[in-house]
Amino acid sequence: MEKTGYVSMNQIVHKINLGHINDLHFAILDLVNEFEFITSRQLCQMLEYKQIEYKSQDKLNNKLEQLVKSKILTRYYFTSEDGKGIYRIYCLEKMGKYLLTSRGTECKWQQSDNTKPVAMIKKRLAGNQVIIAYLRKVKAFDEYIVKPTLNAKTLGKVFKSSGGAVKLTKNSKSITFLFEVVRREDDWQKKIVDKMSMYKDFYDNFVPGDCNFKTLPQLIVVCEDERHTAEVFKEIVSHKVEIDKIKLYFTTDLRQIQETLAKTLIEFKLDETTNKYKVEDVELKLLDME
Repeated sequence: MEKTGYVSMNQIVHKINLGHINDLHFAILDLVNEFEFITSRQLCQMLEYKQIEYKSQDKLNNKLEQLVKSKILTRYYFTSEDGKGIYRIYCLEKMGKYLLTSRGTECKWQQSDNTKPVAMIKKRLAGNQVIIAYLRKVKAFDEYIVKPTLNAKTLGKVFKSSGGAVKLTKNSKSITFLFEVVRREDDWQKKIVDKMSMYKDFYDNFVPGDCNFKTLPQLIVVCEDERHTAEVFKEIVSHKVEIDKIKLYFTTDLRQIQETLAKTLIEFKLDETTNKYKVEDVELKLLDME
């Protein structure tokens, strides 16, 4: 007798042989594997970017439903920040890992991944949103990296930027933007100071070729809202973890929704006369759609 909800590998292989699990299902699996946590809307946007036909959001939702029922994916429900809706988040299940590895796809998923704290999942989703905004709205967009790895040499620590990275190329010159997503979670002030000290170490000791970067990448801190940018900046300055080698830029979740990203970055500049910092918009032509 089979226990309820248990799906055997044989049943799944049977579904593949019958064509009930097809190339679109595997394209979805590949994306979930790559991003770790992803919403159904983000899946649609990534399938469009990869020019994979999925017919409609409803059709995609049906496919996701099949994958959840077959224990290939697992699904979480989150209420949106404004409480106006519920969005669905997908990540791999053990059976999904089996399927991907059987096809020769590298999959680092572990059972413990599905018990990650909510704040960590929200950072990943915010990072996904930034990557998607850049690939859809910036002409110079070249490629994205979901989990870029960096090395803090002096501290002897390897770490990742929580929001991923995008590489932009124009007239054969390239720059990488690294995104560090900050959420107002428990102890977030200490967490961003610790993370910035690792970034500072990485930048202070950078030589071309480190972590596959030919030139210094640009760090952008993604905050929840405008007020949050000031709160985060204050933590960075008061704990002396500013980075001398680059200008530190900030942005917010909402700014990614703008039609063009050319004016979505801000920086804090010290006013020599008042000795106070003021916010200035940064306009980067590189981020235009033209």
